[in-house]
Amino acid sequence: MCETADKPYAVPVNYVYWHDKIYIHGLGSGKKNKVLAANPAVCFTVYEEFGTVTDPVPAKCDTAYLSVVIFGKAVPVQDVNEKTQVLDRILEKFVPGFFKTPLPSQFVKQYRSLFDNKAVAVYCIKPDVLTAKENPIDMGHMFGG
Repeated sequence: MCETADKPYAVPVNYVYWHDKIYIHGLGSGKKNKVLAANPAVCFTVYEEFGTVTDPVPAKCDTAYLSVVIFGKAVPVQDVNEKTQVLDRILEKFVPGFFKTPLPSQFVKQYRSLFDNKAVAVYCIKPDVLTAKENPIDMGHMFGG
């Protein structure tokens, strides 16, 4: 049983949104994998802050932001072609244009981490519930703007 079975567990992850799903990746071992194996239910949150909205009344100052919250299950991706496409999209998101050719599926199949000698883990989160909230930018009242 996972040591966090009765406690919430939050971990920052790199992700891509593709085909109406969230994909995350990481080492093939570790706490995140144990937690997800014990209970794949997740709450995934993305937040972008645009700045502070000012007001003459201090209590009315606010933040301009956009947030999305997704509830679903994190399921391991087993198909090597899907895993390869996801990892290729992650590379393009974080190091755009750095690699001149797509990631070969043979590399993904054979790659093992020096840290745990396991294949990279890729999880797919298909949203069961998706909510969003925003406080839009008000350019006339943005701090410093």
